[in-house]
Amino acid sequence: MQKKTDKFLEKIVKKDYNNELEKVLEKKNFDENTKSMLLNILYKIETAYKDYERVKPDIEEKEEFIQSIIHHIKNNCENIKVVKLNTKESEVLGKKTFLVEKNRKRIICYPIERKLLYCIAKISKNEKIIKDRYFVIDQTLTDLINIGNNIDTVEPIRDFNGYSWTTIPREIESVVHNIVYQNIRILVGTQFLNHWVKNSEFIIDYFESFNNKLEEKYGEGKQKKLINILNPLSVLLAIRYNQKIKKQLQKEKEEVESHLETIKNNQKFVQEITERKRNLVKEIKQMDEMINDRNQLQKEYEKRNQYLPLKEKIFSARILSKMIEDEREQKIKELEELNILLNPQKFVAYKKELENKEKYLQLLDTKELEKQIQEDLLRLQKIFLGCYLIKIRGIETKQELMKLIYEFRYYCLIPFGEREVIGQIKPLQKEMKEVEMLLLERAHELKLIHCFSKEKEIDYEMLKNIFLVRVINLEDLYIKLIKEKEDYYVQLFDENVFEEKIKIENIHHLHKKDLSFKMNRKIKIFN
Repeated sequence: MQKKTDKFLEKIVKKDYNNELEKVLEKKNFDENTKSMLLNILYKIETAYKDYERVKPDIEEKEEFIQSIIHHIKNNCENIKVVKLNTKESEVLGKKTFLVEKNRKRIICYPIERKLLYCIAKISKNEKIIKDRYFVIDQTLTDLINIGNNIDTVEPIRDFNGYSWTTIPREIESVVHNIVYQNIRILVGTQFLNHWVKNSEFIIDYFESFNNKLEEKYGEGKQKKLINILNPLSVLLAIRYNQKIKKQLQKEKEEVESHLETIKNNQKFVQEITERKRNLVKEIKQMDEMINDRNQLQKEYEKRNQYLPLKEKIFSARILSKMIEDEREQKIKELEELNILLNPQKFVAYKKELENKEKYLQLLDTKELEKQIQEDLLRLQKIFLGCYLIKIRGIETKQELMKLIYEFRYYCLIPFGEREVIGQIKPLQKEMKEVEMLLLERAHELKLIHCFSKEKEIDYEMLKNIFLVRVINLEDLYIKLIKEKEDYYVQLFDENVFEEKIKIENIHHLHKKDLSFKMNRKIKIFN
């Protein structure tokens, strides 16, 4: 009960985050310019967050968001260095705009606030958020979600300035990662995704929970389609953008192909396992003797240290004994695994596992990588839009529907490339229209939006552009229908400031009886 009371008091008492960050910075050896940038980032977040949470429903509370950033600066950043372009200090960056060294808790960055915030988000990430048993995607999907979350963290200061909402695609570290991350966030919710990203232990299998959540909300069919495109897409993105993962996967591909080639000859495979077992038994016996014989242990201690550099030398025979015990445990584990493989049923399972691994690893041979990524990204959007229809059908109240209208408008305005946003992509127009028409139909049912025509197509053509306007508050929107010669145009207004005039392409003959309002008059859209 006390905890709930404390949480309530925290909400009604305005926190002085500036003062809180200053106390953290007092204990850091950052220069004044860096400290000033960090304080300014905090100020911009506070200024922009009200508009940010209006435009983008289902995000963290401002308090939680800011506290998280302060926590990362306090615990994960020992050295932050802001360097100017074309100086000796900046040479370490090469062609990059920042450098994050997680093991040293160090950030080197050009004096760009959104880049510095990205670095703070990046340095706080766990190396893996998916269990090892999900081969390949334990690395690639972790990478995709972490990058997406870093981009997401920067958004309040990147796109909002306290009075407007503007997204510049070239300022987004990866447009593709951002799209996929926002797909996932919208489908399963910010809270679930944040718990997943911050998971530092593997008590909970979040990937399994993710699958279960998708199935529960959208059905088994949609869940399977999403996973069947999301998993390989994450691999393709890692191959394209992460050289470290690509090299590791290439090595694993060679090993898997070698194992598959070996087990094709069943007799040879059994012979090799049997021989390996004999060697392991022999090695384990030698280790046992060494651990129990002080003279042998001393000889091994001297032998190993003879060739090791000073910083890697073993300090005592006792430490070596512990090392040998650990090595012994690994060999026993390998021996147990080999015994399992000699079981016919286990052998079949092992072969199937290798074949599944090979399926993902074959993606390394993708010829037109960029083209394949774009095709898979479009396929993912079509599946996403199918899920969104289910989401809309489950809505019961005006408040829930208004949230979905904001959410879908946000989705439509996510950049898809340098010039287009998702809502403008031609291959998606059929699915986009289906979602927009259902949203408007439900809005009319719940009397949330004024019905401008009994003809569904006319009503849709007039209102569809509300999903492509960047006004902060959709409730403030007004609409006006005008006719110029034989053409009809719609103007959308936000407190007397109107967006560009938009031609209605699909309506050429409009009668007054088709409308529920007068032309050339500004009418409020939302009731």
